[in-house]
Amino acid sequence: MTASQHNRIVNFIWSIADDVLRDHFKRGKYPDIILPMTVIRRFDAVLEPTKEAVLNAKRELEKAGLTNPRELEPALKKAAGHPFFNTSPFTLKSLLDDPNQIEANFRAYLEGFSPNVQDIIRNFKLHQHIDHMAQRGILYALIEKFVDPRINLSPEPRNGLPGLDNHAMGTIFEELVRRFNEDNNEEAGEHFTPRDVVRLMARLTFEPIADRIENGTYLIYDGAAGTGGMLTLAEEELGRIAKERGKKVSIHLFGQEVNPETYAIAKADMLLKGEGEEADNIKLGSTLSEDAFPHMKFDFMLSNPPYGKSWKVDLSHMGGKEGLNDPRFVVMHRGEKLRLIPRVSDGQLLFLANKVAKMKEGTELGSRIAEIHNGSSLFTGDAGSGESNIRRYIIENDWLEAIVALPLNLFYNTGIATYIWIVTNRKPEHRKGKVQLIDATSWFKPLRRNLGKKNRELSEEDIERILQTFLAFEENEHSKIFPNEAFGYRKVTVERPLRLKGIDPHRAYKASEIKKLKETHERAEDAPPVIKKIHKKGTAPDPLHGRFEVELNGEKRVVEYEPDPELRDTEQVPLLEEGGIEAFLKREVLPYAPDAWYDPEKVKIGYEINFNRYFFKPKALRPLDEIAKELALVEAEAKEMLSELLGGC
Repeated sequence: MTASQHNRIVNFIWSIADDVLRDHFKRGKYPDIILPMTVIRRFDAVLEPTKEAVLNAKRELEKAGLTNPRELEPALKKAAGHPFFNTSPFTLKSLLDDPNQIEANFRAYLEGFSPNVQDIIRNFKLHQHIDHMAQRGILYALIEKFVDPRINLSPEPRNGLPGLDNHAMGTIFEELVRRFNEDNNEEAGEHFTPRDVVRLMARLTFEPIADRIENGTYLIYDGAAGTGGMLTLAEEELGRIAKERGKKVSIHLFGQEVNPETYAIAKADMLLKGEGEEADNIKLGSTLSEDAFPHMKFDFMLSNPPYGKSWKVDLSHMGGKEGLNDPRFVVMHRGEKLRLIPRVSDGQLLFLANKVAKMKEGTELGSRIAEIHNGSSLFTGDAGSGESNIRRYIIENDWLEAIVALPLNLFYNTGIATYIWIVTNRKPEHRKGKVQLIDATSWFKPLRRNLGKKNRELSEEDIERILQTFLAFEENEHSKIFPNEAFGYRKVTVERPLRLKGIDPHRAYKASEIKKLKETHERAEDAPPVIKKIHKKGTAPDPLHGRFEVELNGEKRVVEYEPDPELRDTEQVPLLEEGGIEAFLKREVLPYAPDAWYDPEKVKIGYEINFNRYFFKPKALRPLDEIAKELALVEAEAKEMLSELLGGC
């Protein structure tokens, strides 16, 4: 199908909304009717050639005494030649033969679909709009538009129009969803990802292990499935790679989607491809709080989860922040319990943690993950926070293979910076202990016309260039390679003593006494420090850890001071800091605060990836002689203007 034919169908369907629904529905409700009707018309057109065979099969089965729907289903699917069917006597076209009964007959027609299609229609919530359309007298006009001979949603050529294969039907769904989202100012990224980005993700997922693909079964998973486009394109890419290498593979798709309408489109897309079993593997519900595949592991996982979106409702369903004990998000790591629970305002990294929990352990290839995130996933969250803990968990387990910075304006309704994370639990030997960062922000092709905010795309050449940069694993202007530890740091709390005027500098004060002293005595830098503990004789001093040797009543003793919260500070000490925390403090802190110390038990480990810092390119300064010439020119112009002004007085 050519681009012009594709656009003609999309434009025709899009026009139905204005032609039929305008003045009867708010504009924001248009997709609630147009999208399900598009799906229903596609099912209707696909089933037309075997309609009579299905009706005959149903009659014969009922004559044989089979009336249980579950018993009828396999035979009716076989008669239909598809993993779905419709047992009503109507088609969409025949509904037009009786305008007076259009509502009742349309409902009967919808109820005749197989249970899997019924699930799709129910989640589109079309039934709740039928009454309104019938009362307004537009139901007949709507159906009439969808069976108009000027468009063909059938797989077969009709009325001189080409047939519409499953791939083309998928792109039509995608374009309609994009337009409606843009029209309603919604985040299109919550529903689907542009195909050029998905192609890149798929190639980064499969190409590195392409020669290790063997005959067998592979499972692909998307925990933020949207309309299912990422799953289907990943399936195509893996199938192509296997075929080129003479391998026979069975690919099974699994996905979960929280939005009912987009879930319905994803499931419909699977059914239309003849993949009934795959359609059953698309589940409705929140991946975070209603994991549909809690005990499954997957070979490949690709997602574009929502970012900047609250997961407060999920959190409440999971027992709140303190009660959350889901093993996907509370893990044991190096003898420590890590809580991978980010701030409630943005749950995007939880989708990555969910995938990490579903990695296969007992296979040669393990699992490979490609997931899109915005910039906040790289650095948001202090040491010990959920975001930092997720980064730490992945990096310290040596699962992060690479991060690719994408060009701006690749997505339909957002121009923000986005990144692809590549994660695997089977790093090749030459990548072990290392992370590759790829700056692909300048590799794109401008679009001839904007699609929402998308004014750039990744051409095949751009995708190939990114892939080859990844595979080469070499340092250059666009590729940097770092040891895992380069992204880690220790957050150190630096204390200084509480100093109060008028205290006894030779005794230790109890906590209750110190509390009163804070209320009654004045702080001062030259005042004596408040002692909270005097150690036994023979205790070794350790100033950096807060044990200072002082003279008390004529003898040397080791003491600990009460810290002053107003003077408390924190330092980030890189894990790769030579000499560790103490060397850092001796160099950066003690020359300015010789009485400072830190508590080793309060040290927290954090991870962040400051992508821009690694690829920052300062602008070259202009030559001095060029600046001098410009200044001389400006000075001459000023003199000339002044002369003209004075000459006119």
